[in-house]
Amino acid sequence: MKNTPQDLSAIISEILPQIEIYLQDSMEGNGKVLHQELASKLSAELNLNKWIREGGIDVHSVSDFLKTYLDNSQRMHHPHYIGHQVSSNHLASAVADFISGAVNNPMAIYEMGPSGAVIEQTIINWMLEKAGWFAGDNIEDFSHHSGNGSGVLTHGGSMANLTALLAARARISPEAWDEGNPGDLVVMGSEVAHYSIARAISIIGMGSRNLVTVPTTSMEVLKPEHLEERYKYAVENGKRVMAVVANACATSTGLYDPIDEIGEFCNEHDLWFHVDGAHGASALVSEKENHFMKGLHRADSMIWDTHKMLRTTTLCAAVLFKDGKSLANTFQQKGSYLFHDKEKPGFDLMPYTIECTKAGIGTKLFWVLAAEGEKGLADYIDHQYTITRKFYDLISAHDDFECPYYPEANIICFRYKSGEDSNAYQLNIRNELVKRANYYITSTEVNGVRYLRMTVINELTKVHHIEGLLAEIVEIANL
Repeated sequence: MKNTPQDLSAIISEILPQIEIYLQDSMEGNGKVLHQELASKLSAELNLNKWIREGGIDVHSVSDFLKTYLDNSQRMHHPHYIGHQVSSNHLASAVADFISGAVNNPMAIYEMGPSGAVIEQTIINWMLEKAGWFAGDNIEDFSHHSGNGSGVLTHGGSMANLTALLAARARISPEAWDEGNPGDLVVMGSEVAHYSIARAISIIGMGSRNLVTVPTTSMEVLKPEHLEERYKYAVENGKRVMAVVANACATSTGLYDPIDEIGEFCNEHDLWFHVDGAHGASALVSEKENHFMKGLHRADSMIWDTHKMLRTTTLCAAVLFKDGKSLANTFQQKGSYLFHDKEKPGFDLMPYTIECTKAGIGTKLFWVLAAEGEKGLADYIDHQYTITRKFYDLISAHDDFECPYYPEANIICFRYKSGEDSNAYQLNIRNELVKRANYYITSTEVNGVRYLRMTVINELTKVHHIEGLLAEIVEIANL
């Protein structure tokens, strides 16, 4: 392929029909959800060594390459894809990826990508508005209003959580940027806080052991009545609590921590309150489901992944702050070739993000909203939460299965109860399901008990699909 617009157009014209057939087959539920070859065999079938060493892929050879590639890709749009918390994305979001890849505008500096920068800031304002942290007249208002929040989009929730905890550190220990961390900082959070929290604490240099865990219920929901005792434990051991983290919702179960009660505790003790809303913050878009985020007004920061319930391609996550100054105080570095006085009609995001060369990932969510509007997204979230509860009723009514809790979001844990009472037995069922590849689900442990787990993220997944899944599990169990 030559580096010309004409060659790009020819390649796109060649592969677009294949992608269309792949997506159509996936959406109609044809074929397997996933085909997995040994890595070494797949590498040979893709002819990777030849292409890397010699180059030369063109309009005549790309079709064979793409066929192998697609045959060995997870069919995210298949109604039997009910696995991880990764969106079976709205296809409008793919338009954003194509445009972004073609124009290649790194937009952390306004002059390098004005359109991407404006779209991202507008999207941030929209998300702040949903959180109740936007004080502007409309989401195209970029003025600095008193009481206005702030935020930035990052490549994933892990980086967003890291940014939020850096902001919390900047408030409690502003000298840490130059002098290093004081040795008395800890973070409080659920026993089942997402692993990215402990990872962020380690990256910051505090050490993951400085996560003071708070007990949870049998279904891994933080118990707010234990916050005071854990706080006193930290203080009595000479520690200062840098932040308290709540799950909204837990990765394993989809259950929400009591945000309002945790926030009240944090406000009483003047502690930074961070909400890990990577998955569950999308309830804010729904008038029916936003009660799960009650108490968010008490928080200082929140993360919110768009590549989960907001239907975008991967990766795009927001880190949002109630106080607009929080983000501005997070990074205090100087770079004379980047950070200098200059006339600009827009805004530079670089001082407020870990990333330097930053893609315009806000366009992903913009294109979904441009296609569906707010109501379309709200209807999608309402539908996924509602049908998940129907699936719960279906599974609970089946003699061979049990569910440990009533779902709050679109995540269900369940067990096949008519066989061996062991964690290994449940895992073996899941492994055989994946091997057969008619359905794709995951598995998790909750309070030491292994469950089968599904994330109902595909709008095409219906009751009869779940009936088929249960039938196949029973078949596997009876082998």
